[in-house]
Amino acid sequence: EVQLVESGGGLVQAGGSLRLSCTASGSTGDDYVLGWYRQAPGKEREGISCISNTNGITLYSDSVKGRFTISSDNAKNTVYLQMNSLKPEDTAVYYCAFDLYCAALGTLTFYGGMPGWGKGTLVTVSS
Repeated sequence: EVQLVESGGGLVQAGGSLRLSCTASGSTGDDYVLGWYRQAPGKEREGISCISNTNGITLYSDSVKGRFTISSDNAKNTVYLQMNSLKPEDTAVYYCAFDLYCAALGTLTFYGGMPGWGKGTLVTVSS
């Protein structure tokens, strides 16, 4: 089992920046992906970004591409999400996610049969 702990959410004005962090612990194995989902009030959960710990390949949803940057520190089993040019529509609870793979198949999806979730961190962007 994998445990994920997020940090870094908060309140920011539109156009501002925030950085989220997520540290994984437990039975991660050697090859996996870490990334982020978000869920806004009244909306479905949306996969927004992921990164592979083996080759560093990153994926982004169209909604955040060009504004958000995902990175990782494999030695610390930690993934970061730098969020710039934030918009009110970015307001959501952001959840760290773990699995063996991720893919952009219409929507960004984590899969592999070893899902892990953080408890979420709230990001609020005021207009």
